[in-house]
Amino acid sequence: MSPSPADLATPPTALTGGEVEETGPAQAEEPTAEAPPSRTLLVWDAPNIDMSLGSLLGTRPTSAFRPRFDAVGRWLLSEAGPDGLAEATVFTNVVPGSTEIVRPWVEALRNVGFAVFAKPKIADDSDVDEDMLAHIEARRVEGGLTHVVVASGDGRAFREPLEDLVAAGVTVTVIGFREYAAFAVASDIVDFLDLEDIEGVFREPLPRVSLDTLPDTGAWLPPLRSLRSLLER
Repeated sequence: MSPSPADLATPPTALTGGEVEETGPAQAEEPTAEAPPSRTLLVWDAPNIDMSLGSLLGTRPTSAFRPRFDAVGRWLLSEAGPDGLAEATVFTNVVPGSTEIVRPWVEALRNVGFAVFAKPKIADDSDVDEDMLAHIEARRVEGGLTHVVVASGDGRAFREPLEDLVAAGVTVTVIGFREYAAFAVASDIVDFLDLEDIEGVFREPLPRVSLDTLPDTGAWLPPLRSLRSLLER
């Protein structure tokens, strides 16, 4: 498995030199371990969020309907508080041949302050779910992990691990779209926040009329594909 951002972001241990004064046997003093800072960790499942957003819109999203990661970052900082440590990570697949298309997006994320874990999409099972879970576990083992935010609607991959984190005393929030994150919306122990409820994440309101949000006067639900596509099957 490729190293997680937890491995890549860990600085090398600093070694300091100095003379040791030999004054005979002495009781070694145990160093006082400082408690690690309170960490709020965001892991963003880019393939899942992109798929959910495309399904919600019924088409490939334009720039007006793409999430603004600077707004997500500001929200995460507010969750961590002035004395907490906020870490934002995006996990994504890169389809062979799409490097030049993906590169500007990856660089933009890094410039905002997000770490990016990119994995080649060379097979159907080249998902990043296990890499996300491995990174969460690495941060948990380090200590100080108090809040995990997962941007994904994939209950099959994340429900049980996130419930285990809650049982261990870690606050867990799932952010995504209520239409595609049923496991979190219905959960009694995992918090859910719709992405559109985070201030400034979308430049324009999402056109998300659904059977669950019908106005009293009714609403049209447009087709998700052209009728002519029936002839192409």
